[in-house]
Amino acid sequence: MKVNTIAFYLPQFHPIEENNAWWGDGFTEWTNVSQARPRFKGHHQPQIPADLGFYDLRLHETRISQAALARNFGIYGFCYYHYWFNGRMLLDRPFNEVLASGEPDFPFCLCWANENWTRAWDGLDRQVLIKQDYTEEDSDSHIQWLIEAFRDDRYIKIDGRPLLLIYRLDHIPEIGKMINSWRNAVREEGFPGLYLCAVKNGFVEISDENILKIGFDAIVDFQPDRRDFPAPQGPKQAFYRLARRILPGDLYQRIKLSASANNIVNYRSMVEGMIHKIWPTSYRKFPCVFPSWDNSARRKSATIIQNDDPVMYGKWLKHAIESVRSYPDSEKFVFINAWNEWAEGCHLEPDRKHGHAFLEQTRDVLRSTCATE
Repeated sequence: MKVNTIAFYLPQFHPIEENNAWWGDGFTEWTNVSQARPRFKGHHQPQIPADLGFYDLRLHETRISQAALARNFGIYGFCYYHYWFNGRMLLDRPFNEVLASGEPDFPFCLCWANENWTRAWDGLDRQVLIKQDYTEEDSDSHIQWLIEAFRDDRYIKIDGRPLLLIYRLDHIPEIGKMINSWRNAVREEGFPGLYLCAVKNGFVEISDENILKIGFDAIVDFQPDRRDFPAPQGPKQAFYRLARRILPGDLYQRIKLSASANNIVNYRSMVEGMIHKIWPTSYRKFPCVFPSWDNSARRKSATIIQNDDPVMYGKWLKHAIESVRSYPDSEKFVFINAWNEWAEGCHLEPDRKHGHAFLEQTRDVLRSTCATE
């Protein structure tokens, strides 16, 4: 059995004009990462990169080194986040240079991160920096740009169909119409079709059945998803869980900020719950695992799922691989969140504390389950 692991890839590690204006000159993801501090005894912050250092994704050499490291430990490809706002792209330089240069020679696909850009990092979710609008004209322009990326031999395809992820399907009006238009446009360019995958994260409330009825081919079970968190261990956490369910988002955020509350989730307990979930076999739902999660570098009120035991991550990854065993060979995928989400404490790239431990678990689990050739 061969299973392909795809790691989500964040292109936020280089300065752009917009971030300079919003957050200050020279801002990148490293700005938040380097300023993180422990919030309790044993808290793994700041998380400092090891092998690759505080890199700049404008550098060709950095992108080559990332791909080499990923390949050496069994990662099949990267899923680059793609930011398209009505014809305006942000953080696009690294991927555009990957396309133009032909390097690194490493498989990839795209995930359209179609959310409004807000000041969510400092708790002001309602302050919109760039709004995501949806028009027919923009949709046509967008798919034509995507088709140029699909033409690349490195682009991941399933039976010839380019694999494209959409992060917030619930934000797109008349999404069925858009899907039909995009499929037609892709076929007109000589592809047998488009393989569309909905990202079902903690914000998407649409059922699997209805997602497939809309026209998607598959679903990514994006993690962490608060619906899969283990039951809270104390009254304080129970209160915040209840408040999140019943209060408007802005009021909930103000309560959390005023209390400087951290939502601390036990990684081991979460993994034990995940490996007992029944996985669908009648349709395609790709598992997603993560080595650890901690967005305290970004948020005053953080969710922290610290994992100092790479073996637990390996246990989850093994279960995810076994979950897709019955799928056709061309659709055996497991996603990993993430290759380099440093400000969310969610990265396979080595840090000074764990080194290559999570990468080594990835490689060893893939080998032991005969997932690679």
